[in-house]
Formats: sequence, C-alpha cells, structure tokens
Amino acid sequence: MRGQWVLVLGASSGLGRAIALAAARAGANIAGVHFDTSAAEPRVTALLAELRGYGGRAELFNANAANHTARARLVAELAGLTGPDGIRVLVHSLAFGALAPFLPVGEEPAVTPRQLDMTLNVMAHSLVYWTQDLHAAGLLAPGSRIFALTSAGSSRVQRHYGAVSAAKAALESHVRQLALELGGSGVAVNALRAGVTITPALLRIPGHESYVERARATNPGGRLTTPEDVAEAVLTLTRGDSTWITGNVIGVDGGELLT
Repeated sequence: MRGQWVLVLGASSGLGRAIALAAARAGANIAGVHFDTSAAEPRVTALLAELRGYGGRAELFNANAANHTARARLVAELAGLTGPDGIRVLVHSLAFGALAPFLPVGEEPAVTPRQLDMTLNVMAHSLVYWTQDLHAAGLLAPGSRIFALTSAGSSRVQRHYGAVSAAKAALESHVRQLALELGGSGVAVNALRAGVTITPALLRIPGHESYVERARATNPGGRLTTPEDVAEAVLTLTRGDSTWITGNVIGVDGGELLT
C-alpha cells in the first residue's frame, strides 16, 4: 500500500482510527474525515502526528461527511491531494444515529422522522453519495476497494437499536448494489461485519453491558473483537490486485455470529 491513498470516513475514533493507523503503518497515505468539537482537537492533533510519523502523507478534515456541500468540497480537495492515482481504499466508518425506540416507553419518546432520516442518511445512504462523487471525479480507478462497516445489528435488534439496525440493513443492501454497478470498473465493494467491539459508538447504546458480556463469554475465540482485528481485515483484503471478492458481508468476529 506504500504511496497509495486511503480515505477513511470517521477517522478520529473507533474502527476508523484503527484502520487509518494500520494503513499508515503499511505505508499508505491517509485522508481522514471526522466530525468533532474543539474539545477533541488535542486528540485529533495527536492522531495526525502519529499518522505522519509512519513516513507517509496524512491529512485530516473536520467536516460532516454526510453533508452534501461538505462532501463536494472534500472531493475537490481530494482530487488535488491524490493526483491521477486517486483513492485506493475508501472506508465508510460513520457511526452516528438515533438510539430511541420506535414506540414510546413511559417518559421516553419514540424516534422522530427527522432522527430516523438522519440515521439512515449518515450510516447508510452517505456511502452511496460518496461513491457517486468519487466515481464522477475519476478517483476510483480499477483496483480500488470500498469497505463499509456493518454489524450483526443489521438482523438483530433491541429496543433502542431500531433506527441503527435499519441503517445497517440498508448499508449492506447498498454494498451489493454498488458491487454490481462497479464490477465492470474493476472496483470491489464489501461490508465488514465486526463482532462486538468496544468503541465510543458502542458505549452510547443503552444496555450494551449485557451483550458485551454475552459476546465475551460465547465467542469461540474467547474474547471480543478489537478495532485492530477489523483494520487487519482491511489490509488483508487490499493486498494484491484482484477485486474478485466483492458484494459480500464478511464477518470479522472470531466466529461470534455462530454462537
């Protein structure tokens, strides 16, 4: 991956951060998009220094990756940044959505249309829009790979997870459709289904403690999935020139879904 550009949407924490660091260690140049407040600036500055410390180029952009105007501006900047080689790897790791029940429970209100639309847009539809714009700009050359991060929540639900579950299901559907339409261009598109992983997004889910412990107790590997496991999967699937693995939901969970 030396000298090739990796674009990570959601690069400042969790799975996106781990993938950006692993790719940088492998010699890649990193373009990361994150959406943070000023309170996170020291952490983001430290991440940028660490990425550059591996010898490649790295740029982090603080912008809302799900905003159409911001995306258009960033794609134009990326075209100038990457040059004719474009983006070797696009990683969609946007984890921001409403955690509310579909029906009210006591004093807890039901999810609103705005919240539901926002969750689907950020966590699913934005993959399509980024792919459209990068393709139109000529930044997805033959051999490029696109990875979207999904979870078992695409088919498993709990009270507060309905909107995110719908987004994950839509995301996997988008992956299949994009794989079909980009197949003739030599671009592979896959979803990586991480197992239960301790990330900031996970810690925001009400009641996460119970299924974290259940996953830890029943995973055949005897532990939870780590962000580094997912990062290694991205590197493994990016090595070589073949794009014949495409349109899949690939488990990166130590066999967690089996149990």
